Amino acid sequence: MSSHGPSQEKGVNTSLACQESYVCDGSEEAVFECHDCASLQCSLCELEVHQQERLRDHQRVPIGPGHVPGCDSCKGGNGKGGSGSGKRNLSVVRCQTCKTNLCQDCQKRTHNGGGKKKHPLTHYPPPRSGQHSGQTGVSSGQDLAKAQQAELLEKVTSFLLVDENEEVQIQNEEEFVKRLDCHPDELLKVVSIFGNIGEGKSHTLNHTFFQGREVFKTSPTQESCTVGVWVAFDPAHRMVVIDTEGLQSNSSNQGQRTRLLLKVLAISDLIIYRTHADRLHDDLFRFLGDASEAYLKYFTKELKATAARFGLDVPLSTLGPSVIIFHETVHTSLLGSERSSEPVERLLQERFHKLGRFPEAFSCVRYCGTHTSAPPTDFRSLRNILESQLESHTTRSPRSPLVIYKALQALSERFSGEISDELISHSCFFPDEYFTCSSLCLSCGSSCRNSTNHLREDVPHEAKHRCRYSAHYDNRIFTCKACYEGGKEVVVVPKTSASSDSPWFGLARYAWSGYVIECPGCGVIYRSRQFWYGNQDPVNTVVRTEIQHIWPGCDSLLKDNSNAAQRLLDGVNLMAQSVSELSVKPAKAVTSWITDQIAPAYWKPNALILTCHKCAEVFQESGTKHHCRACGEGFCDQCSSRLRPVPERGWGLAPVRVCDACYDQKDIHTELVVVEHEEEDGGTLARKVGEVVSSTLGAVVTAIDIPLGE
Repeated sequence: MSSHGPSQEKGVNTSLACQESYVCDGSEEAVFECHDCASLQCSLCELEVHQQERLRDHQRVPIGPGHVPGCDSCKGGNGKGGSGSGKRNLSVVRCQTCKTNLCQDCQKRTHNGGGKKKHPLTHYPPPRSGQHSGQTGVSSGQDLAKAQQAELLEKVTSFLLVDENEEVQIQNEEEFVKRLDCHPDELLKVVSIFGNIGEGKSHTLNHTFFQGREVFKTSPTQESCTVGVWVAFDPAHRMVVIDTEGLQSNSSNQGQRTRLLLKVLAISDLIIYRTHADRLHDDLFRFLGDASEAYLKYFTKELKATAARFGLDVPLSTLGPSVIIFHETVHTSLLGSERSSEPVERLLQERFHKLGRFPEAFSCVRYCGTHTSAPPTDFRSLRNILESQLESHTTRSPRSPLVIYKALQALSERFSGEISDELISHSCFFPDEYFTCSSLCLSCGSSCRNSTNHLREDVPHEAKHRCRYSAHYDNRIFTCKACYEGGKEVVVVPKTSASSDSPWFGLARYAWSGYVIECPGCGVIYRSRQFWYGNQDPVNTVVRTEIQHIWPGCDSLLKDNSNAAQRLLDGVNLMAQSVSELSVKPAKAVTSWITDQIAPAYWKPNALILTCHKCAEVFQESGTKHHCRACGEGFCDQCSSRLRPVPERGWGLAPVRVCDACYDQKDIHTELVVVEHEEEDGGTLARKVGEVVSSTLGAVVTAIDIPLGE
């Protein structure tokens, strides 16, 4: 080989120009050689090209004095003149006309004849020590890249994000960014790992992302070393890495811990399901299938609401996460090795369908297998497929740490609270009870279909089915039929008197014409005894009837109807006290008469109460009958002398008379109240009743305009 051009004595690097021309026009001096790009690059091009996430791990070697670049023609054995060994040969000359570096074989093949024979060539000096032909300093470049990555990972530590009770341990997004040690505006992706307890999830993350450093705690014992959700930031791949608890553990709060896994899945872009078994078990497919169904049913709606609530432009739920099943075997072959003609993904779909599961929420489900005949485990295939998936457009777009934290915070606030052991299902990983309100209708037993904690946002209970009428709760609602036909829904309640009646006149009309139904828009629309022969049922004439659900803690439906009876009866008792010189029989007569007229529907009529409901003692003519405000049955004084609040019946929070059985059910301890009555002959009963009513009617004036029970 002869020289056709001047040789340069100041070092080869001074004659090496940028071959990438990505930013410059090729006139800048090359300062790096990238073996993966197979080109020489100036500082500007090197920085711009390798900012792309898929190119960040390229092996780059700084160009110094005496540096010899690789051959541009053989391209690592892929060219016609390459050796086929997969290695780039070192250059021996540079063609100044072609602007290419050539090894000895390529120079003979391309420049020994024709017009190129006269091209001026510049010879390179012999390679430096350690830079041998066919290797091009690849080992030194790899060592440099590993050293740089190790320096980045030196300060990486993990921290607890959510504990086992689903409580977020990071107070705000600023603290979250600080603990990650990243820029708040940097766009990141999230990778999380799932699997059974003891499968080596933390070990897998340490070796896949952190060069084996124990960023996530590992332990050789049988106990789980990961409790809660732990997070670390990978500065090399610019991603958030999440470690989770293992499935199938015997720890407490198992329902809450399982629900926590779905929250992590919802904010992840890519999830790894780690399994170390000779065969893929059904639990793997059940977990992913149930997670997909629960994600679509509950979390998609909440993630969209979160994006709108916080004014985020990122569609959090447009795409679900991608799934990689990382399967490590020891004694068996990998999935698909015996059926090489069929794609592995199709075999996975067959397993899902066989179990009745459909992973529709995931953008894709990939399989990555590795056979380990002897330790250590090879994680290179997992790392490669992770990098390709992170660059794929089928996964979610990267987003800022602020969006990641707020999404997790919103899910934690919405879906939280204790889960009873009775609700833990062995047939489904994520039953509906984990995400829906636990309240049951007291009348029909139907469950609320809204999500947990919906009352915090003033969203009322909503049942899955229509309710049925219960005389025990009297859960009927009347609406004016005329207003309904006019496009309005106005609730009306039976009352003792119309709003235009005075207290005296209202009571007199009530005694003569019965109760009244008054609509705010239509006026008085019904009186129960308007005609001498009575009146038709209001349901058939002027009102519509709806049956409403009765939810625990919500007494607004019943309190209006029942409090009227309470207040009138209290007024009657006050009458008896105000005329203590008279017999108790006038008060008894008034009480019995008014009670039968205005008592709630669940009260047993006085005429039918012949014996005490508890002790079966027969009531004498002068005996006192008491109604239990909780169950409505009739009792003697001794069996109904206890007092406690009955808000569920609409009696408010003040203690009222209840029987012994209802008192013991609520376990509310109050003082005993014993009402003693005096007895005397009743020769002038009618006159004394009239005197009591006329002299103390003012005591019940406050009850005149109170709605009545039907």
